[in-house]
Amino acid sequence: MASAELQGKYQKLAQEYSKLRAQNQVLKKGVVDEQANSAALKEQLKMKDQSLRKLQQEMDSLTFRNLQLAKRVELLQDELAVSEPRGKKNKKSGESSSQLSQEQKSVFDEDLQKKIEENERLHIQFFEADEQHKHVEAELRSRLATLEMEAAQHQAVVDGLTRKYMETIEKLQNDKAKLEVKSQTLEKEAKECRLRTEECQLQLKNLHEDLSGRLEESLSIISEKVPFNDTKYSQYNALNVPLHNRRHQLKMRDIAGQALAFVQDLVTALLNFHTYTEQRIQIFPIDSAIDTISPLNQKFSQYLHENASYVRPLEEGMLHLFESITEDTVTVLETTVKLKTFSEHLTSYICFLRKILPYQLKSLEEECESSLCTSALRARNLELSQDMRKMTAVFEKLQTYVGLLALPSTEPDGLLRTNYSSVLTNVGAALHGFHDVMKDISKHYNQKATIEHELPTATQKLITTNDCILSSVVALTNGAGKIASFFSNNVDYFIASLSYGPKAASGFISPLSAECMLQYKKKAAAYMKALRKPLLESVPYEEALANRRVLLSSTESREGLAQQVQQSLEKISKLEQEKEHWMLEAQLAKIKLEKENQRIADKLKSTSIGQGVGPAQENPTGVNAGGQEEASTKAVLEPIHSTSLIGILTRTSDNEVPDVESREDLIKNHYMARIVELTSQLQLADSKSVHFYAECRALSKRLALAEKSKEALTEEMKVAGQNISRLQDELTTTKRSYEDQLSMMSDHLCSMNETLSKQREEIDTLKMSSKGNSKKNKSR
Repeated sequence: MASAELQGKYQKLAQEYSKLRAQNQVLKKGVVDEQANSAALKEQLKMKDQSLRKLQQEMDSLTFRNLQLAKRVELLQDELAVSEPRGKKNKKSGESSSQLSQEQKSVFDEDLQKKIEENERLHIQFFEADEQHKHVEAELRSRLATLEMEAAQHQAVVDGLTRKYMETIEKLQNDKAKLEVKSQTLEKEAKECRLRTEECQLQLKNLHEDLSGRLEESLSIISEKVPFNDTKYSQYNALNVPLHNRRHQLKMRDIAGQALAFVQDLVTALLNFHTYTEQRIQIFPIDSAIDTISPLNQKFSQYLHENASYVRPLEEGMLHLFESITEDTVTVLETTVKLKTFSEHLTSYICFLRKILPYQLKSLEEECESSLCTSALRARNLELSQDMRKMTAVFEKLQTYVGLLALPSTEPDGLLRTNYSSVLTNVGAALHGFHDVMKDISKHYNQKATIEHELPTATQKLITTNDCILSSVVALTNGAGKIASFFSNNVDYFIASLSYGPKAASGFISPLSAECMLQYKKKAAAYMKALRKPLLESVPYEEALANRRVLLSSTESREGLAQQVQQSLEKISKLEQEKEHWMLEAQLAKIKLEKENQRIADKLKSTSIGQGVGPAQENPTGVNAGGQEEASTKAVLEPIHSTSLIGILTRTSDNEVPDVESREDLIKNHYMARIVELTSQLQLADSKSVHFYAECRALSKRLALAEKSKEALTEEMKVAGQNISRLQDELTTTKRSYEDQLSMMSDHLCSMNETLSKQREEIDTLKMSSKGNSKKNKSR
């Protein structure tokens, strides 16, 4: 790695050095050219100066000549002035002389005129030459200044480049030293690599021999044991579980959640639109509170009242579709079965729109025929009728494409995979068309509402209803726009996600194969979860077999004892209740007994007072008293169940007066003995029943365990068969992996040899370049 980095750095430095060298040559050429240009300009400036000096000399000579001519003109004028009076005096005598003077004057005038013209021409030439000289001089001076500035800049650039070159030379010398050190290390590494390559070649030979033997063995096993390759046929490959793409599932669930929210908003807006349209029919053009509306509007209102039964299922279908997309499933068109239900709900809603469309158009025509309708309002109604037709047509188009998308989950031959992308793009186009139609409806209905509000007969109820309809139409427009933009933003992802499916295949062939694949996926996930569970510390197999019966009996006895304890607790609670009941009964009997004893004592006192009466009279009174006592004791002892002993006690009371305490003890003992006997019998029966129940439960458990062991053995046989097939598949994969490893190792050895040769060549080039750089530095 270090050698590769150094080579990369050296290559970069070499490239920079070559670039800087080329730039330096270009700059040198530019400087030389500019110096040549400046020298040429200087020569031109010298030539111009020389020409300017010549012109100045000519100018000086011309001015001198002009001065001479001016003096001569003055002299001639003076002579003319002197000769004129003489001519006047001698007119008569000197006509010949005057003619001569006139001729001379005319000659002088012509000569003077020529000299003046020549002077003007020379002045003009001088002025033009002066101006041209000044202009050329200014241009040359500005050009000289710019050239000097450029030369200074070039010189600064040259100085910077020389500094940079010196720095790069120093860096290259340092890098050269480092590279020499690294070349030595690389040579050592190359020697080590040669040794390693020899070892690898030996290992490769051994592995090749081993893998060739294994390959022959595996090929023989495959030819004998493997029945077929399921990835070869698309029908079998569709049943294979694809790789779980959690990111894809989360993305699809997020998209479905957004679509659900948009559909919910759209459903709310549609419900409001149909409901407020129904309210408007009841108000305009005839108010139902004042007069009866037309039968057409009554039927239309009745149909609109049923809108919730057609619109609500759209939200429910989308909700079911969202709930069907989970993290554990595979979401493609073949597995989204709930899309069919959404398509059916959309079809029912479109049937509803078709049903109400003629009534809606007739209702708008009825509004146009009313006396309150103006020409502008009639035009808006016509536009709205066209918009309603377009809205129904757009929904029909959208339902057609949604139905086509639902076909792969129900009818595999209904839609080809090559047409998926075109159907999805058409769905996006239909949604945009729906948005455009809703914008037109919103625009035209807004215009209609403003016209109706300006009518003198417009009521507050109509105004509020129109505002509500407008708000619902605006909500529909916004919802349609959101859905259209959402679908257009995600249509590329939908098209790209259609290839999600089994490996080495075009996708799922039929919904049945997709459903089977999902079942296999669940089983595989359950199997992986079972494998992830930590294994408990197991008992040795022999000890487990020895303690199996003991454990079964102990668990059965434990459960039987628990049931017995539960039953005994219930019986104790019942006995406690019966104890309280009998204690209350005993208290009542005691009170009655005390009253009866008091009455008997009173009777005895009354009999002791009448002792004078004879024995004949005592017997009947005793008999009567005994009868009354017997009746009273019977009345007191009626609620007691054991009547035999009580009867004996009551009969003995006729003959003699027993002791109260002995009688109570006798009753108590009788009841206690009876209770003890009954409880012992009840406990015996309960213990027998619990024993029989425990035995039956143990037998049923043994039967269930036997059935479970039978099922476990069958499952183990199935698992063993699956393991055999899995091992066969693993054998094929290991064979392929070994072949791939052999090819990779051979490629790796080739690449190592190539890298070694390249490194040697690079080291040689570095040495040559370092020698060349050192020679150049010495020459510099």
